[in-house]
Amino acid sequence: VPEACIGSAGISCSGCHLVTEPSQLCRVALGSGRDRAVPVVSSLPASVCPAMPPHVGVSLPRLVCAVASRRPAPWRPGGRSPLHTGPAALGNRSAPVFTRALAFGDRVALADQHGSHTYRDLYSRSLSLAREICRLRACSDGDLREERVSFLCSNDVSYVVAQWASWMSGGTAVPLYRKHPQAELEYFIQDSRSSVVLAGQEHVELLSPVVRKLGVPLLPLPPTVYCGAAKDPGEEQVPERDWRDRGAMIIYTSGTTGRPKGVVITHHNVWATVTGLVHKWAWTKDDVILHVLPLHHVHGVVNKLLCPLWVGATCVMLPEFSAQLVWEKFLSSQSPRVNVFMAVPTIYSKLMDYHDRHFGQPHVRDFVRAVCEEKIRLMVSGSAALPLPVLEKWKGATGHTLLERYGMTEIGMALSNPLATARLPGSVGTPLPGVEVRIVSENPQKDGCPYIIHAEGNETETRVTPGFEETEGELLVRGPSVFRGYWDKPEETKNAFTSDGWFKTGDTAVFKDGSYWIRGRTSVDIIKTGGYKVSALEVERLLLGHPSIADVAVIGVPDVTWGQRVTAVVTLREGHSLSHRELKEWARGVLAPYAVPSELLLVEEIPRNQLGKVNKRDLVQLLYPQDRGTPA
Repeated sequence: VPEACIGSAGISCSGCHLVTEPSQLCRVALGSGRDRAVPVVSSLPASVCPAMPPHVGVSLPRLVCAVASRRPAPWRPGGRSPLHTGPAALGNRSAPVFTRALAFGDRVALADQHGSHTYRDLYSRSLSLAREICRLRACSDGDLREERVSFLCSNDVSYVVAQWASWMSGGTAVPLYRKHPQAELEYFIQDSRSSVVLAGQEHVELLSPVVRKLGVPLLPLPPTVYCGAAKDPGEEQVPERDWRDRGAMIIYTSGTTGRPKGVVITHHNVWATVTGLVHKWAWTKDDVILHVLPLHHVHGVVNKLLCPLWVGATCVMLPEFSAQLVWEKFLSSQSPRVNVFMAVPTIYSKLMDYHDRHFGQPHVRDFVRAVCEEKIRLMVSGSAALPLPVLEKWKGATGHTLLERYGMTEIGMALSNPLATARLPGSVGTPLPGVEVRIVSENPQKDGCPYIIHAEGNETETRVTPGFEETEGELLVRGPSVFRGYWDKPEETKNAFTSDGWFKTGDTAVFKDGSYWIRGRTSVDIIKTGGYKVSALEVERLLLGHPSIADVAVIGVPDVTWGQRVTAVVTLREGHSLSHRELKEWARGVLAPYAVPSELLLVEEIPRNQLGKVNKRDLVQLLYPQDRGTPA
């Protein structure tokens, strides 16, 4: 329940080292009670603030209006402490994040709908679950030796415990997503050859028929995962291992070949990405990040979860994205106070829509901007191109120029704008520590090097080949964060790299004005929508299973909110009809929600070349001239 206090004496907050003066006690804390229709403001305990009245119900916009005429007190966190180094073996730098947890002890690691959870809580509960996993697998030495452990958990403490327990038991974690249809969950579990599946209490019913069909044991998470008291691990700590080349995660990502591929990420890959971001973005234990992203891709898992946990910071986790709840957390004075936020462009667009609808008066907007400027130190956008209008509107509303960066499941994070100096809107900055990049084009001579280098750079410098200034080409990446390979797909792994060992991103890039710029996907068969990668070929394959569809081409159409929207261009079988509503209802049974076509265009014939291929760039231009996003 949110709290606000207007009292006669200053209050010292040990959680964020904030000391308020009596004249500054016009702080407002916003929140949403789970059993209330609107946000509420409640009193502090009488022993703290006897002057506060009983509970008062008030809507978010009205509450902001009520205090907007007063300038918020400056937010003064304690001096930014040096990066806290946990007890992880100094000679084993690739050790997972849980090896650092006990050094942070009773600091709050997570705050979610179940309460607050310390680092000691996470370690203890994870260790207990790891022992259960090993017992289930009859693993007497406590090391699964990279057996795959699939798990489906909500955005709360259960996810971290399942992930850490997978690692503590020596397994490779395979995170699943609750919005994927059963057929896709079955594919991930079967393709990864998972030996056990963990399920949060609310997901057991969804997974039971899937694991029963596959013959894989299901381990429901016990209630103690969510609220169990921490036990002293004593001598039962996880034994030291050589973590470097062990698989940490298999994350499934769409590719041009259709079916999702499992990207094998090692513990050293994770270490390289996390430590690079911790350095570049100046993470410390005083940070508090608001987490609203799904936890089955790198953005949500590594950038927003493992980075804060690496340094002893706090993660405030919402079960799912809600524009109202995000604004409440931004404006709240309740501890822990959010000072870091990361999201995809679609979320920022939706937050701006809420801002424009609910914060209409000038003095309210001034208040909102002042709070965001003074409380929040970092806001990051990624996973898709950030439209310039969204960036500009967000800066006007919050005072923050969103930090844009670039990464992929296969490479972790590779490029980032600077933290403290000027950022170039639309660019993705320069390489992170340890990352090397090249911009290249095919060598027409076919002798010697297979490609021509336009530009080549690392964290400290970029060299441009004379005559290739500001010339576009494919972005290549090399470094310790680059993945081990595609699970069970050696040929596709080989084809993903150049002959001299650089990963081919499939993205077109250019280096200019001292920064790297991403121009888009080299392949039109990868659609970036709302931060997700969608394989157009996979969507086409599944849509052809609809009884009314004779032919289909799936294209990505430019969209201000989503980046691209998934559009199905369809030819119907003779005598059949199909509405968009009917298609969506059918597709939800076979596709993830973000892959379901948001638009249906019916045509008499889909234009193909002599080889039977669809030129999708031409098709987009034909149906959407001038990229207006409205069919011609």
